[in-house]
Amino acid sequence: MAIFDYTGRNPAGAAIQGRMEAASSAGVATELAGKGIIPLRIVPAGTIAGGGAQTELFAGIERWWNERKISLSDVIMFCRQMATLVRAGVPITRGLRGLAETMRNPEFGRILHEIADEIERGHELAGILQRHPRIFSNLFVAVVHIGETSGKLDDAFERLHGYLSLEEETRKRVKSAMRYPTMVLFAIVIAIGVINVFVIPPFSKLFASFGSDLPLPTRILMTSSRLSSEYWHVALVVCLGIGWWVRSYVRTAEGRMAWHRWQLSLPRFGGILERALLARFCRTLAVTLRAGLPVTQCLAIAARAVDNDWVAKRIGEMRADIESGESLTGAAHASRLFTPLVLQMIAVGEETGAVESTLAEVAAYYEREVDFDLKHISDLIEPVMIVVVGILVLGLALGVYLPMWELASASRG
Repeated sequence: MAIFDYTGRNPAGAAIQGRMEAASSAGVATELAGKGIIPLRIVPAGTIAGGGAQTELFAGIERWWNERKISLSDVIMFCRQMATLVRAGVPITRGLRGLAETMRNPEFGRILHEIADEIERGHELAGILQRHPRIFSNLFVAVVHIGETSGKLDDAFERLHGYLSLEEETRKRVKSAMRYPTMVLFAIVIAIGVINVFVIPPFSKLFASFGSDLPLPTRILMTSSRLSSEYWHVALVVCLGIGWWVRSYVRTAEGRMAWHRWQLSLPRFGGILERALLARFCRTLAVTLRAGLPVTQCLAIAARAVDNDWVAKRIGEMRADIESGESLTGAAHASRLFTPLVLQMIAVGEETGAVESTLAEVAAYYEREVDFDLKHISDLIEPVMIVVVGILVLGLALGVYLPMWELASASRG
């Protein structure tokens, strides 16, 4: 018997660590799995110290950087192929090595080889996947863990494939909807810069030769041009400083909460974002419940999946209400996140014992609403852009032509 140090996550998703005596690391992994703990790392006691910790730190940084190159599309393709291979009876390690050789992303292929090596050493697939949180989310790991223990790993990968495919479609719709306003906004910024640097300065010299008081719009244009030409470096430093401060503040728990709440309060866009987050929450909850996880653990996973601290806080309150004996419908009503129509759907699903399918329907409902809003977002933004461009053109025209009109009137008078 030997002593091993381990780190892992309990059923609530919290990180834990400890020490256990067993014949091998595989024995530790088996005992932890029996307690509902997903092992992340199991090493002989006393091997993590000094230079080893430093080496592990640098290795972790390198792994984090490389994993950024792996896209959601790569993970979706992996799920689809794994579901097919497992259903066909191909051994997991053989399937992983085969996929590693055919992956378009070489970094993903290297990771699949590592996963196959760890499985051959006796570790669970879910525990190995959790070592790569940038690739495999808590939801992904939890569904794989349930599929692994229940002998339905092919169904687990099939569910994950469907879930991630819908997630990717939503992201593509959002990017497509925001492409037009982003391009217009960028063009406006470029136009303002060109006007201030190249158009207004020649007129400023001409107007200065008039030797008379200039109209207010002209003075504003000349001041704007002078500031842009003479103090652009100061403006750049100020903008970078403000950006750094905002970024640092948002990284704090308080700042992240305020930022996420502000996003949801934006006119029009806040409503679209909230419905998109609720669609993700309901879809995640449906997938995890269908996988057989306890509802409280499902809510914990869903709270992390929404990627918004304000909504996650409300979901945490739902979880606390359910733990105190409240029904899912009652907890959802108390959270004030859902409309009466959605609450009725959840109540019917809870009464009929079909909560998973009902939540999937609710997610589809929210996704249709978001899709409709995104398709019409250009109709909402276009008038605003036209007004902004009109104001800029009017200001430029007044600033340039008013002094000329006054000069012409004075010469005739």
